[in-house]
Amino acid sequence: MAEAYDVIVLGSGPGGYVAAIRAAQLGLKTAIVERENLGGICLNWGCIPTKALLRSAEVFNQMKHAKAYGLAADNITADLAAIVARSRGVASQLNKGVTGLMKKNRITVHMGSGKLVGKGRLEVTGEKGTEVLEAKHIIIATGARARELPKAKSDGQRIWTYRHAMTPSELPSKLLVIGSGAIGIEFASFYNDMGSQVTVVEMMDRIVPVEDAEVSAFLEKALKKQGMTILTKASVGAITPGADAVTVAIKDKDGKETSESFSHVIVAVGIVPNVEAIGLEDLGIEPDKRFHIKTDGYGRTNVPGVWAIGDVTDGPWLAHKASHEGVTAAEAIAQELGNAEVHPHPLDRGNIPGCTYCHPQIASVGLTEARAREAGHEVKVGNFPFIGNGKAIALGEPEGFVKTVFDAKTGELLGAHMIGAEVTEMIQGFVVGRTLETTEAELMQSVFPHPTISEAMHESVLAAYGRAIHI
Repeated sequence: MAEAYDVIVLGSGPGGYVAAIRAAQLGLKTAIVERENLGGICLNWGCIPTKALLRSAEVFNQMKHAKAYGLAADNITADLAAIVARSRGVASQLNKGVTGLMKKNRITVHMGSGKLVGKGRLEVTGEKGTEVLEAKHIIIATGARARELPKAKSDGQRIWTYRHAMTPSELPSKLLVIGSGAIGIEFASFYNDMGSQVTVVEMMDRIVPVEDAEVSAFLEKALKKQGMTILTKASVGAITPGADAVTVAIKDKDGKETSESFSHVIVAVGIVPNVEAIGLEDLGIEPDKRFHIKTDGYGRTNVPGVWAIGDVTDGPWLAHKASHEGVTAAEAIAQELGNAEVHPHPLDRGNIPGCTYCHPQIASVGLTEARAREAGHEVKVGNFPFIGNGKAIALGEPEGFVKTVFDAKTGELLGAHMIGAEVTEMIQGFVVGRTLETTEAELMQSVFPHPTISEAMHESVLAAYGRAIHI
């Protein structure tokens, strides 16, 4: 007889393992199925270990500028193998942490590949051979993988995906990054700080194109100042890997095509959802045009009893969005199973923050100024530079700004956009503000501690209404 559960979660990334924990907290008999590593891509090959790499690069970069702080640090060197080992150690520690959380919450772990084989039935092939599990509800949290270019198939030697870029055996001497989204720019920033000669190619008219245009322009200027070559409205043609280099044809914004040699190439042009071979077609589960699984605001698919969360669904494709969806789906399932104490709310995509951990950092939530105007809003916009903030100057990080966008008629905070030191830690203040439907009045009356970079948030709000103090 098949083992039966209330909930089975297929995939243990930041969406899957969080969904399993919340379901278990609500008293549901829960299992999780994972084919590779508990914690998924985020903990093992994505969010966390990349931040460990970036932290090493940040410290290395600061050491090289020690003199500016009245310090002496001579003959600074970087041990790439040790940096990678530290990053992998961080990932291992978190993987063990998720394993402990599964035990603590009495969640049964089945290691293997899962496939839907009927209503409420999941076939798992793995360490125990092949077994069939049954559940009243199944949550698909299989995530996504890096999209590859047909002309630039990764080989792990000269052409890399993010996974190869995280465990390099050598430091690229001359690196081409194709794509300037968060992943591409973070790796470009890391390798540039480590000493590689970096070129970024972006087909859109600006880098980090999902961000506010002022943020994109500021970042491009900052990266060029750091020594990067940035090519926008550019495209990549033939890519020919050799034993020691990769020859790449690049067409610039004027249509001129040149051929250039790089030691390595990183392809960072988006993701592909992991929907193959998990039985979706047999159950009639509908994908969208990009093959992501369609869901409602709670994670329900078009098939009763089957749910989907995280990168396998529509964007934004972020770990914290997946975790939030996991909690929402678990609570909605508990409610369907008779728990009257939970009251899940549908996901509000407009309140999901985005963070890019390059140097300088980027963080945002809500509408850009352009999107706000396109949506028909009459806007008030505030912009406060870090050069007017005492803490930023004291830290030696005076480059950056905070931008806020308000509805001129209602005072609603439509969006907030930041670039500079530690902005990924500050954006949550505006996320909470939007969730609470805060207007400019509450933000103006809030007391911000001094000295902190967060004071720039307050000044940006004041600036939108002509009341900024320090500019």
